[in-house]
Amino acid sequence: MPRAIRQAVALTAAALTAAACSAPGAGDARTTAPADSVVLGVAAEPDTLSPLLGYGKDGNSKLFDGLLTRDADLNLEPALAEALPEVSEDGLTYTFTLRDGVTFSDGEPLTPADVVFTYETVLDERTNNPHRSELAAVDRVRAEGDDRVVFTLKYPFAPFAARTVLPIVPRHAAGKQNPNTGSFNTSPVGTGPYVLADWRKGEKLVLKANPRYWGGEPAVKNVTMAIVPDDDVRATRLRSGDLDGAVLPPDLAATFADEADLTTHRATSYDYRAVSLPTDGPVTGDVDVRRALDLAVDRDTMVEKVLDGAGRPAYGPLPVDDEWFAEGTERAHDPAAARRILDRAGWRKGADGVRAKDGRRAAFTLHYPAGDKVRQDLALAYAGDAKKIGVEVKVESGTWEVIEPRMAKDAVLAGFGDVGDPDFGLHPLLHSSEAGDGFNNMPHYDNPAVDEALDAARRTRDTEERKAAYDTLQKELAENPGYTFLTHLDHLYVLADRWRTAGTDGLTTQVEPHEHGFAAGPWWNLEDWRPKR
Repeated sequence: MPRAIRQAVALTAAALTAAACSAPGAGDARTTAPADSVVLGVAAEPDTLSPLLGYGKDGNSKLFDGLLTRDADLNLEPALAEALPEVSEDGLTYTFTLRDGVTFSDGEPLTPADVVFTYETVLDERTNNPHRSELAAVDRVRAEGDDRVVFTLKYPFAPFAARTVLPIVPRHAAGKQNPNTGSFNTSPVGTGPYVLADWRKGEKLVLKANPRYWGGEPAVKNVTMAIVPDDDVRATRLRSGDLDGAVLPPDLAATFADEADLTTHRATSYDYRAVSLPTDGPVTGDVDVRRALDLAVDRDTMVEKVLDGAGRPAYGPLPVDDEWFAEGTERAHDPAAARRILDRAGWRKGADGVRAKDGRRAAFTLHYPAGDKVRQDLALAYAGDAKKIGVEVKVESGTWEVIEPRMAKDAVLAGFGDVGDPDFGLHPLLHSSEAGDGFNNMPHYDNPAVDEALDAARRTRDTEERKAAYDTLQKELAENPGYTFLTHLDHLYVLADRWRTAGTDGLTTQVEPHEHGFAAGPWWNLEDWRPKR
């Protein structure tokens, strides 16, 4: 859960329900509403709208574009660049030629200086960008002539091109401001298909079509992102017709299956849920406790009961069907083996059924964000599985403002997952250098073998060498876990059946990262939407 997206400040359920009930009948509202406007319900909002601080770093920001973007199949394709980069034979130089005629939403032209400014500012340690390490391979970026930008790398970094989906910021608008505190963070200027019309934090963001967009002005002119942290309230507002679409957990999405004017869209993802276990905690600091919990958890039942089948068991950060997954690292649900591990480690069961060692009870607190039904149910299931092996897990909900200060000491039901390359998700999750940097490496995991594998995979272009390094990492993580990985999730979106993507009869989704809903799902390319009738 990167810092760029956090739980929004919740509006009360009563107020939202009242607002929903005052809306027109759902069928009438959705069939009579103009197709050039859409209201979407999402669970969270960005902290900032500045790419310099991490907004839109993986694309689909709607307000900005990167040099490259991704199509429906996640293949890289040109955006602000006119073509894919020219790459030197040694893999150390990437040259981009900018697309001709692109302007920012204020009418100023895009120049190579804007690209240089964006990357240099992100790489500046004074800029509060929690994802700076993703660009660690960059040695220098410079303008060449009126339309070319050249990146020089410190070492060959195989997935570097995918990092250039980073949105480009105009130097003339942001260059005279402090990137951490300037007005650009809430009043951005970009090249994207939409511009920000209004932002009422904790309530909504309103976007308007950008008439200067280089890809052509979108047919959907008005987009409202309603910030509704509570899953139940989001479903209620969708049912009332107050929303045209919403991201929902599986059990709530299923309740709309018979609605004639609504369609459910299912997106597979790299998104997973895991319990972060502080590695220096009084109980979770014991690797045998972490190994026992890893065997105690019943992942298959979680997928069946909590996700209604909309997901897969997770044995690590990579899905089992991913080409980088290390075969043989799956772990069976084996509470008997978990009990034996704890017995050998000296954790003895007391009269209350909870184990203890050296006078310390095997008990700890597990936090999850309030209003997130899936995390709540997973946390409760995890606590139930832990209880069967003599470990007491106290489940508590709270806002991220409450949870964040406790992440280094308490367990958290966390969510992560990145698309594009294993490095993008694994390095911030596990490398010791990332420990405690926002939501990166929450348990302060420190495993020299894992660090070595991550560094080796970053510094080679050879696919087999990278695969071997990631295999080593996953095997180490199975033996010495810093997290209990639970499930990978499919993301479910319920949306009024009033739009299609240009050139098709319907809408598409992408394989998604953890961050979803705001610029993902069937509206990942809403600038290409057309009215269905």
